[in-house]
Amino acid sequence: MPLVVGILCGDAFPHLFPAWNYPAGLLLLVFILGCYRYCRWLYGVGVYLFLFGLGFHLMSRQLIQTDYSFSDKAAVYKIRIQEEPEMKERSILCRASLLAELRRDTVIPNSRNNLFLLYFPKESTADALRRGDELLIHTRLSSPANNGNPDEFDYARYLKRKGGSGTAYVAAGHWKVVGHDASRSLRQRALDYREKIVSLYRNLGFGNDELAVLSALTVGDKDELSDDIIETYSVAGASHVLALSGLHIGFLYALFWLVSSSLWMRWRRLKPVLVLLIILLLWSFAFLTGLSSSVVRSVIMFSLLALAGLQPEKPITLNTLAATAFLMLLCHPAWLFDVGFQLSFSAVAAILIFQPKLYVLWKVKNRSLRYVWGLITISVAAQLGTAPLVLLYFSRFSTHFLLTNLWVIPMVSLILYSAVFLLMLTPFPFLQHAFASVVEALVRVQNAVLQWIEQLPAASVDGIWTDVWEVLLFYFFLVWAYNGITRRTARNVYAALFALLLLVSYHSVSIFSNAPHRSITFYSVKGCPVVHCMTDGSRSWLACADSLPDISRLQHTLSPHWNRLHLDTPQLITGDYSTEGLSVRNQIVSYADKRICFLHDARWQHKTSVRPMAIDYLYISQGYKGRIAELTSLFSIKRVVLDSSLSAYYQNRIINDCIRLGISYLSLSDKGSIRILL
Repeated sequence: MPLVVGILCGDAFPHLFPAWNYPAGLLLLVFILGCYRYCRWLYGVGVYLFLFGLGFHLMSRQLIQTDYSFSDKAAVYKIRIQEEPEMKERSILCRASLLAELRRDTVIPNSRNNLFLLYFPKESTADALRRGDELLIHTRLSSPANNGNPDEFDYARYLKRKGGSGTAYVAAGHWKVVGHDASRSLRQRALDYREKIVSLYRNLGFGNDELAVLSALTVGDKDELSDDIIETYSVAGASHVLALSGLHIGFLYALFWLVSSSLWMRWRRLKPVLVLLIILLLWSFAFLTGLSSSVVRSVIMFSLLALAGLQPEKPITLNTLAATAFLMLLCHPAWLFDVGFQLSFSAVAAILIFQPKLYVLWKVKNRSLRYVWGLITISVAAQLGTAPLVLLYFSRFSTHFLLTNLWVIPMVSLILYSAVFLLMLTPFPFLQHAFASVVEALVRVQNAVLQWIEQLPAASVDGIWTDVWEVLLFYFFLVWAYNGITRRTARNVYAALFALLLLVSYHSVSIFSNAPHRSITFYSVKGCPVVHCMTDGSRSWLACADSLPDISRLQHTLSPHWNRLHLDTPQLITGDYSTEGLSVRNQIVSYADKRICFLHDARWQHKTSVRPMAIDYLYISQGYKGRIAELTSLFSIKRVVLDSSLSAYYQNRIINDCIRLGISYLSLSDKGSIRILL
């Protein structure tokens, strides 16, 4: 816990620790060792302070390594592509390290090799880029920044935690390949082997959703997953099987342990050698999956479990789980903020704590029913541990999770074991191709059943809003409730009831304080110029220009904010529309005595009016090329709103026009979302 608190503080205040923290840490360590014999409580306090400082230092150092001095102007840089380019919808993403900056005839090397996300336009020459290519690029590097919308995903902080320093767009013709570095890191070699396995699946005839799901289940490659199959697994409550983690490593560990146990039961001296062989096989599998964080933490956990198995009657405990988390956070403190890390450890901790208590509630004699009852208790325990985090990050609760787990866990184990056997048949191509059809059929059946579960009534509850404090209060209540069940004293019961009262009270206050009010809101989402007209209830409208905005991007960005306000799905208005209190005609929105005019084309140019129309907000988005002075004969403008899709040059020109004409203005690029209460 002190290490975790230190990491949290280091993430919040990365530049707070002064340079003398190194000698201070050494002095504190000497002090701790000196207090061990004479004052145990002082020794404990010293250990806590040392671990807190260690966590603070590790996290802050990792964030400081991503710092970079950005320039407002474009320059020439030398970069090296670190991973295989990733095809996006409109561009090609390359993760590259910055090697040097070229200023006239001077090369300024970058010792930190900062990581940048570079976006190239889709063109024939950019398609030829590969990992290891060294390029000269001419662009302007930008620090990671959020759009400023309420409750949006903190992309800037996320990129920093992943080691990224910034982003840049490299236009066509502004780059040149100057070399290639053929050396590969351990992780790059692992990713190459993972790609070879995926290519083997393709050669065996796997395709579409079967290839995507099999690649995700066996080697953790989720690039092929379509939005439809991801939604199916999410609604059915089976998303955890697509994220390669403890469940899959547990199946492999059970297989290796079962095969090995039959050998050391006969030759006991072989047990240490076979345990080390199991650990080696687990780490080999982690290597084949690209050494992803979820697989690494699971392999560490099961490696410790295998070592603990050298002693009789030594199952996995919370101490094993805590030791795994401690070692992982020492190696990579930013894993603490990884959603998979949090879900994995909360699920395993809940299973260790609650599953034995649930299992003894019903003594089942039948072996098959005992297996089913075990799956049910494990699913319920894991759901207790992960439900708050799932609600926090995904705003969804899958109601049929018990049915899903009763089906998907046996199927996943069968698919995994079949895939292992499929890979073992590589020396026998004919048998391998024949058995591939069996594996494909298993994956197809699994997907079909999950699609059926997805279509069941009330398969999921969506649009749930919760925040970090509510999640912490839920876990606080869970701990005291468990304490009250195991130690049935009045004090523990009162503490559990008090924790429940705190949780319910906070939730009620949150609903009351986040109640929607009649207002209009402008959002900073590129390619989505809309005006959100809200009532005092759950109903609202999204008025937009003639061209339909990118609804999926808008929904993805703003759904957390709409969930917090407990709004129904806003009604999209693209043309003329009229209802009580709202009117849209000829791109002019009238709502609550306010007029908002969309300006995205040349429809108002070269037109005059005897009496200018009063416009409260002139909303200018990409597509309009004129000047503000051209519109003063048509409109009496109170305020201009500049959409984030406008170029910096054109925004400055409009701002200068507004200043000259005495019109106030709002720039969504600078201020983010703007909400006006009515």
